[in-house]
Amino acid sequence: MTEVPRKLTVSGLVALLQEVVETNFVTVTVEGEISNFAAPASGHWYFTLKDSGSQLRGVMFRSRNRLVESPPRDGMQVVCSGTVTVYAARGEMQLVVDSLTCGGQGQLQAAFEALKERLVAEGLFAVERKQPLPTFPQSVGIVTSATGAAIHDILNIMQRRAPDVRLLLKPVRVQGDGAAEEIAKAIEELNQYGGLDVLIVGRGGGSLEDLWAFNEEVVARAIAASEVPVISAVGHETDFTIADMVADLRAPTPSAAAELVAKNRQELEAHLDHLIIRLQSRIDQSLSLVAERLTGFEGRLKLISRDFTDLPENIADLEQRLSLAMSARMRQYVDRLGMTAGRLDALSPLLQLDRGYVIASHEQGGSGLVSAEKLEPGDRLWLRFSHGQARTRVEDVDS
Repeated sequence: MTEVPRKLTVSGLVALLQEVVETNFVTVTVEGEISNFAAPASGHWYFTLKDSGSQLRGVMFRSRNRLVESPPRDGMQVVCSGTVTVYAARGEMQLVVDSLTCGGQGQLQAAFEALKERLVAEGLFAVERKQPLPTFPQSVGIVTSATGAAIHDILNIMQRRAPDVRLLLKPVRVQGDGAAEEIAKAIEELNQYGGLDVLIVGRGGGSLEDLWAFNEEVVARAIAASEVPVISAVGHETDFTIADMVADLRAPTPSAAAELVAKNRQELEAHLDHLIIRLQSRIDQSLSLVAERLTGFEGRLKLISRDFTDLPENIADLEQRLSLAMSARMRQYVDRLGMTAGRLDALSPLLQLDRGYVIASHEQGGSGLVSAEKLEPGDRLWLRFSHGQARTRVEDVDS
């Protein structure tokens, strides 16, 4: 056993721990649940191996994991064999895995799938029950931690893209015992508060157990019962929770949720800018057309002004021509009237009276008689001569 000096450096203490661990645990076989699994471009696998009470960092290098048929997933129960060591750079104990065998789903993953199936059967994930987001939200409620990165990301984006939107934060714990109940209660209280157009419920990324509060049934039912549309923004883009499935809209991150809320406003501003440009173009075209017409009218007015300069001479000429035309037309009318009067005189019965004829009528000035059939002896008649009239009586009738 190496003797421990009185005062150690950090590196010295870690080296001693590394010696103790690697000496006593040459090869171990451990069963646990995979969490925080990552497979970067290097080809190595990094993950956390955990059970209900503890967790241990694990690594499986590319030279060893290529023998595994398929990569494990978060929540999967596995059996790992390898060596225990201390990672000196961080002073953390880790399991360097040589072989990995999948043993089925972990407890959390199994609970996730069971609740998911039950809520699907109840119709809580149905598309037809989801509410549409308001076009231009004015008030947004936020359910998240007051100290986490999520609220800072949301505030930064909203202040930049929609500074006039009112934000109301309901701070809650987002992981640990009682977190799910706090989240559900916050959703209910913001519904009772009133005046909110949309809710953002979420947190930053983490392991399956870190996000587990958003997989609890109490949170799912609070989201489903919300009268205000809910955007779920839990974890990173690859994380997916029960809250995401129940919510009216899922955002891959809290930042994306803020962008969704502010998106319509920016689209409206862009559309208004486009309309302003089109309107300005139409106005410019109309003004150009009016200017062309005014130029044309100006040219025509100049021509008309020349005509007005010669107008007195033109009027005198027109008056003379009108007078001559009227005189000629009057002579025509007088000649025609004389001819018509002569024809009327020739046809007038009065002209016959000058030749010794008379007009007989029953009344003075009445219509002349043309037949004796209606006369009887003793009838009184008026006789009209060329000069004067006389009263007479019928003595005898020869029809």
